[in-house]
Amino acid sequence: MKYFGTDGIRGRVNSKHINGDMFFKFGLAAGKYFTNLKKKKQTAIIAKDTRLSGYTLEPALVSGLTSAGMHVFTMGPMPTNALAMLTKSMNANLGIMITASHNQFYDNGLKLFGPDGLKLSNKIENKIEKLIDEDIKKHLTANTLLGRVKRLESGTDNYIRIIKKRINKKVNLKNLKIVIDCANGASYKAAPQLFRSLKAKIILIGDKPNGFNINKNCGSTYPQILQKKVKQYKADLGISFDGDADRIIMCDEKGTIIDGDQIIAAIAMQWKKKKILKGGVVGTLMSNYGLEKFFKQKKIKFIRANVGDKYVKELMQKYKFNLGGEQSGHIILGKYATTGDGLLVALEAVKALNGKMKASTFFNVFKKTPQILENVKCKKENILNDPKIKKLIRLSKEKIKGQGRILVRKSGTEPLIRVMGESDNINLLKIVLKKITQKLL
Repeated sequence: MKYFGTDGIRGRVNSKHINGDMFFKFGLAAGKYFTNLKKKKQTAIIAKDTRLSGYTLEPALVSGLTSAGMHVFTMGPMPTNALAMLTKSMNANLGIMITASHNQFYDNGLKLFGPDGLKLSNKIENKIEKLIDEDIKKHLTANTLLGRVKRLESGTDNYIRIIKKRINKKVNLKNLKIVIDCANGASYKAAPQLFRSLKAKIILIGDKPNGFNINKNCGSTYPQILQKKVKQYKADLGISFDGDADRIIMCDEKGTIIDGDQIIAAIAMQWKKKKILKGGVVGTLMSNYGLEKFFKQKKIKFIRANVGDKYVKELMQKYKFNLGGEQSGHIILGKYATTGDGLLVALEAVKALNGKMKASTFFNVFKKTPQILENVKCKKENILNDPKIKKLIRLSKEKIKGQGRILVRKSGTEPLIRVMGESDNINLLKIVLKKITQKLL
């Protein structure tokens, strides 16, 4: 698609897509699409993370939506799934999250949700893209039908109320000491508020956003400080979110990283034990091979989706599974939510601990197959279509067949080629992957 990637729209601020002019057009096009569905005025909800550019992009987006005749509620900084939940609970027609997720402050973007709290399908995104490129005058509503705008300050409180109700109002975490890294992002208010309300003892890092420091040396993509703080304060575990808090990475009391695959495995076993796991688990092409073998051993169905939590959710719906996610920490608890939610996943995981079991034991449920991931920045845009590169990848897969797997794909969120390999034969894996990455440079 022209504008939408695997997870909404994302790019460098003041680039060709991420600027005030384009955000007005995005808002106008999305507003036009939804107002076309019904004759009465529609409602949109907007939230954002803590990037400086949010102050520029949000007004432009609001202007586009109201110009199409939509009423708009702005929520300020809050997690992506908070927006999804409130879009559904407030009977809004559209939810828009202004965020570039785990990217640095100089990027920004959009994630769009429908009235069901689900990310918009490719089909709807395609229709909105066509509207974006049409003449603006065609979509402007009559001046008597312009939308109104209202700021709501109760969004975070309502979100936390929904989470606690869905998980269990009686959960008490007074026996846990937790280090929480908010990535200087969208969870900096909600995360401490949630865990303090449940009586947990918390140590906060990454909770002082200034517009520039979101994801900078903190958060789920940089957990080193979290590991140090857990050991320093002798905490029971550490929890780290990304910029919009839709993904989570954890570490145990020893400072060992717990990735999305391990969290999914632990929750799956808990849910199977309680007989609330439905169908099986959806992972992605990036899910560790060891996770797949583990689920096969435990007789839990496992299906791989394309990378992107939107595609995970689509397969969860198709096969009626209620658990799925990515190694990166995007995890969807279908019993409680429509999209990835770091806070919700953290709460579901840690409530099983609460002084009863060490995190290093609870999350150590399967043996990971050694994995190497290289991110290659290529000068040639369509290099994966090069016949020589295709042949190299095919021969590399044949060479490692029976001992592991190789996946080479274009990132849907960054200008990178992801080169991933898994094998217990780590020396062979390194040799094979090195040949691929060198040819891509």
